[in-house]
Order: sequence, then C-alpha cells, then structure tokens
Amino acid sequence: MEGLTLTRRPVLARVRSLDADRIARVAFGVLCLGVAVGFFVYPTYPNYDSYYSLLWGKELLELDRPGFEGFRVPTEHPLAIAVGAVLSLFGEVGDRLWIALIFASFLWLVWGVYRLGQVAFTPLVGGIAAVLVLTRFDFGFLAARGYIDIPYMAIVMWAAVLEARRSRRGAAVLLLLAAAGMLRPEAWVLAGLYWLWLAWRATWRERALYAMLAALGPLVWTTTDFVVTGDPLFSLLYTSGSAEDLGRQRTLSELPTAIPEFLNLIVKPPIMAAALAGLVLAVALAPRRAAVPLVLLGSGIGTFVLIGVAGASVIERYLAIAAVALLVFAGVFLGGFTMLRPGRLRTAWTAGSAALVLFGVVFTGTQVRLDYFDSELSFRGAAHDDLVAVLGSPAVQEGLRCGPLTVPNHKLVPDARWILDAPRDRVIPRADPDARRPRRGVALVVTSRFAVFKHAWSTEGDSPLIQSPPAGFERVASGDFYAAYARC
Repeated sequence: MEGLTLTRRPVLARVRSLDADRIARVAFGVLCLGVAVGFFVYPTYPNYDSYYSLLWGKELLELDRPGFEGFRVPTEHPLAIAVGAVLSLFGEVGDRLWIALIFASFLWLVWGVYRLGQVAFTPLVGGIAAVLVLTRFDFGFLAARGYIDIPYMAIVMWAAVLEARRSRRGAAVLLLLAAAGMLRPEAWVLAGLYWLWLAWRATWRERALYAMLAALGPLVWTTTDFVVTGDPLFSLLYTSGSAEDLGRQRTLSELPTAIPEFLNLIVKPPIMAAALAGLVLAVALAPRRAAVPLVLLGSGIGTFVLIGVAGASVIERYLAIAAVALLVFAGVFLGGFTMLRPGRLRTAWTAGSAALVLFGVVFTGTQVRLDYFDSELSFRGAAHDDLVAVLGSPAVQEGLRCGPLTVPNHKLVPDARWILDAPRDRVIPRADPDARRPRRGVALVVTSRFAVFKHAWSTEGDSPLIQSPPAGFERVASGDFYAAYARC
C-alpha cells in the first residue's frame, strides 16, 4: 500500500529535496552562530554530576583512585570521566570547555533529529522535528548545565540515522551504541537488541564480532567499577541506594502513570497529541519508514521501565530518547503531507498544518516568559562567579590553611573542590551525618533566597541547621549569594 499513497521520487523531487537540504544547512549554520553567542552572553557551568566527572578525570591523571563513594556522590560514567580527564588538562577553564562540548553535542542532536526525519520521511518532517526539539526548552537547559544526557541522546540519535540510511549497518551503529553505553546503561539494552537484529542474517564470525562490540559498554563500565571499588556491580547497587536516599524511586505500579506524566512534561500536551496522531499516520502511510523512530520510542520507554524495576532514580529526563522519537512523529503530523501525491487530501492536510503551526506560534509567543529564561541562565553564571570570588578572598584562603571547607550539603561540594583544586577530604558537607565536624577552617553559607533552594536544601531530610556556621566562626567574606565564616 505504501507505493499507492506516497510520492515516488523523480528527478524534480530530488532537486526539491536538495533545495530543502540546503535551506536546512543554512538554518543550522545560523543556529550554531546563535548558540555560540549564547555561550558567551550567558556563561554557565557544569551541573553536580558533570563537575564530578571533571574531578574524577583529574584524579585519574594524577594517578589517584577516583572517589566513587561518599555522601550523595553521583554515579560514575566512564566516557564522561575520560572526557573530564582531557578537559582537566586545560586547568580552570576546563569546566567552560565542558559546557562548550555539551552545546556542540546539542547541535549534533538537533541535526541528527533533522536527518532522521529526512531519511525516514521527508525533509520537512525532519525540519519540523528539529524545531520542536529546539522549542522543548528542557533540552536547552540540560545543555546549558552540562548534563551528559545531551551527548547520550545525540549518539543514540545518530546511531538511528545510520541504521535508517542503510538497514543492518553493523559495526558503525554498534560502536556508537558502545560509546552511548559508557554514558548511560540504557544503551546496553539498545546494543543487545541491535545485536539480535544483526545476528538474524549474519555469519557466525560476524555474530562474534558484533557481540564483542555490543559488550563494550557494560564491559568498560563494570571494569571501571571493579578497578576503583573492587565491585563490578558497584554503580548498579550504589545508584539504587542513592535513589532511595533522594526519594527518586517509583514502585512498579507507579510506572504506568509516571511515563505519560513525564512525557507530557518534556513534550508538552499539544505536541504529545500531535505526536500520537502522527504515529498513527506514519504507521498507516509508511510502516517501513516509521520502523526506526518506532524502535527509538519503544526502547526509550522500555529502558525507562527497566530503570524503575532496578530501583534506580526515576526522573523525566530518562525518557528523553522516547520524547525525541515522539517529536519526530509530531513532525509527521504537521509535515507528513509531503509524503502524498498532489491532490485534495494533500491540500487539506497542508492547510490544516499551516493553521496549527500559526496557532502554535501565536500561543507560544503569549506563554513564553523570556524573563524567566534570563533570570535562570544569569543566575548560573553569577552564582558561580560569586562563589569564585568568596572562596578566593584572602581571608578565606587564610582560613583554609587552618582547616577544611564545610558547605551546607552535597550540592556545592564538586564546585568548591574544582575552584579550590581541593582533594576530597578538604570539602565536607555539613548535612552528612557521618562527616567529622571540624573546629577550624572555613564554613560556607548560602545567603541568597533564590540560591538556598538550589544549593542548600535538596531533600526534606536536610536540617535547617546545615545553613548555620559552627560556633566560634566569624564572617570574613560575603557576596550576593554566599558568605564565608572562618576560624583559626
């Protein structure tokens, strides 16, 4: 039935496709320029997990065993540690280089979404899907904070693009999935499923080769855990305990409601409705073309369920791959008329899509709060600069010669360690019930009301007393967001 409803691709259609691709390249170039400008206008810094990757990479270069264990220390990610090791060679600017790399990954993700939509359906479908990724501002914020989810998504997306271009691509796809599997363990499942797909028609020699490539991700991860902690399953067991401590676990019965809830948070309800309708249209009009986006959607939801079953943290960004697949199907709903031959159906679909797009632009324009984005992004840079200034003041530096730095809880530990180039035992979270209480040194307190909820209290179990400096400590430095108390 596909051949009866879809356009063939004569010479004229190919020329039009080239024109559309040229337009997409120009638009992508403008986007790259805009992101580069934003990188300097709104200087941001890595999030909690990413700063640890930089610190662990630095420890690795110094031949010191990385500290994977500790109070609310995040789960390690081998590829992120390797990148952190390289970037730590650049000194104090390594954290900004990390953000630059994540922004480059974000651009690679957007271009990959366009390519997947173009290859699977048409250039317009890909273009709409890419625009929808850009307008899901959660993704942009993840990039601005240096989350490794962005490069993970980009790598998986390009693995999908390669497979969509040529079925059973083989080693190239498995190598990408192996890299993704060193960032997030969900890619292990993707690599295993892809091996099954390849093995169906492969020789025994090819099956063995593909199996080795598919096993790279879990092998590197478990080996890293074993070398550092002596337990190859450390990450899995530690992540479950950390998720329980932070209240991020969901029971199996809660997952069916969590999935649509989280997808709606990422995709937003109107686009979610368009995506579901586009999914039905894609399967009806072009089932073969829809196969790869469908696999992304199904595997994204499936791995999310596995995360919940394993007892790890269940948060919405772990559904990001499924969300991006839905955006491709939303692109089908809005631009899928380009798959039809000219006629009344195509004309009606075109008019309806144009009306919906116009409504969406007007609606979004009235709902988006640019002041919110400005304040959020400005805070990231201003708070970091203030922390650098407070910790770098002469009185604080003198106090640090008398004892360690204590901070309210785990949130500011990696930032402070990176800024001070301090080892693990020199920055202590006061919220840690097992931590020693130094009588001398420096105590950092968060003073800004906005910063308190981001950097001082993260769970209901944190006592308000963690915001109080120890007895005998006197204020020696202060800024817009932080104050330092010292005692020698």
